[in-house]
Amino acid sequence: MKLTEKQYEELLEMGILLTIEKNHNCLFELIMENAMNITNCDGGTLYLYEDGELHFKIMRTISLNIFQGGNGETIDMPPVPLREENVCAYSAIHEEIINIADVYHSEKFDFSGPQKYDALTGYHTQSMMVIPLKNRDGELIGVLQLINAMEDGKIVPFDPDYEKAVMSLASQASISISNLRYLKEIKDMMYSYVGTMATIIDERTPYNGSHTKNVTEYTSGFVDYLNQEHAAGRFREYFDENRKEQLVMAASLHDIGKMSIPLSIMNKSTKLVRRLDDIVMKYRLLKSYYKIDFYEERISKEEYEEACRYLTEAEELVRKVNELPDLPEELEPRIRELAEKKYRSADGEEIPYLNEEEAECLLIKRGTLTPAERKVMESHVVITSHILSMVNFSTHYSNVPRWAGAHHEFLDGSGYPNHLTAEQMPTEIRILSLVDIFEALIAVDRPYKKPMSLDKAFGILTSMAQEGKLDQELVEKFQDYIHTRNAG
Repeated sequence: MKLTEKQYEELLEMGILLTIEKNHNCLFELIMENAMNITNCDGGTLYLYEDGELHFKIMRTISLNIFQGGNGETIDMPPVPLREENVCAYSAIHEEIINIADVYHSEKFDFSGPQKYDALTGYHTQSMMVIPLKNRDGELIGVLQLINAMEDGKIVPFDPDYEKAVMSLASQASISISNLRYLKEIKDMMYSYVGTMATIIDERTPYNGSHTKNVTEYTSGFVDYLNQEHAAGRFREYFDENRKEQLVMAASLHDIGKMSIPLSIMNKSTKLVRRLDDIVMKYRLLKSYYKIDFYEERISKEEYEEACRYLTEAEELVRKVNELPDLPEELEPRIRELAEKKYRSADGEEIPYLNEEEAECLLIKRGTLTPAERKVMESHVVITSHILSMVNFSTHYSNVPRWAGAHHEFLDGSGYPNHLTAEQMPTEIRILSLVDIFEALIAVDRPYKKPMSLDKAFGILTSMAQEGKLDQELVEKFQDYIHTRNAG
């Protein structure tokens, strides 16, 4: 029986579909469905070759209403070893199409398995066609097994005229499966690189050691949540697989530029760090100098005691300010007064109570970094963009460098490094900037601050949205996501 014009058209259409389908499970379903349609058979099994065995991937038996493996679920059947007594294995080993009219009258192969299956289910396996799947390099991909060709409701042998058509389909299917496997290998390699870089970033310092991991997990989960909201008609955008992959990868690489930031800045846990010991030693030395001045009658006892009291209070003030995450307004004048005060020795030498660098550190209004140090820290986003621009990202991941390098931008243009505005910031960048700030606020491993409660963190995010820095809708959706995540 020759193929009808309609079957030829379906075969050509299937060839096109096989080349464009990117989902493994859908591809396997297409292969099985088309092969069964061409041969008008009742059942079929698609095996994939892995670790020297043929593993069940898709099983279909129309008359028994059996459809397994189509959604990627595992089929609970033992794999078929590559031994010649197994018809599927024989076809794979010898690269032959096997066409058997009646398996119960075949002595060449071991059909005890199908016979046991028939006894258990009441099914009757009769005709069978087995086709090997090999790629262009001759490597075994799998095997397609078709069962019970039908004609007028009766089981008939598989028409030999269908062999070439099915073999053509098998050849196209093998190439498509190989291409998907190559694509998966490329993706796996890319994710391996990204995972390695993310680990290096987080492991480089004991502080914010989980930041990249947390930002990546929050971003991935939030995108899934937004897709659920989209499906419910509560969010305007949908993140397909590629869009999500790029955003999650950008989250994993957003801080790669920190690898070039000096650890003295990355790990700066207080405003003064080692300078505190220098100040304490200096104040003890000054007390000794004042004591000598008193003994040598250059100052009175009252002046000596007042100087010692002042130095003791100064040390307490320095220690207190050094540990504070923010500088209270009422303490700033006292620091400036301390910076202007000097000890003058008998020979005219002047020793400032605070030198220029010490004063600059203590006058930091927020955090632990001076303006110069903060500028160095902020440069990590530029370095992130530069590093990622040298990576040969495929078109599949072409947005990763741009999104990763813009995670400190704000909608009102006050962010950095490029002062993007709302019109220049796609949803992906808005999400990254939001999640990055949130993780920093609640982080438990930052050296310069205590972790913030969720309520306070979202209070800050809401204020930033009201100021026009963050996306108001995304902040609200993210808050819902976090509460849903924690409740689950």
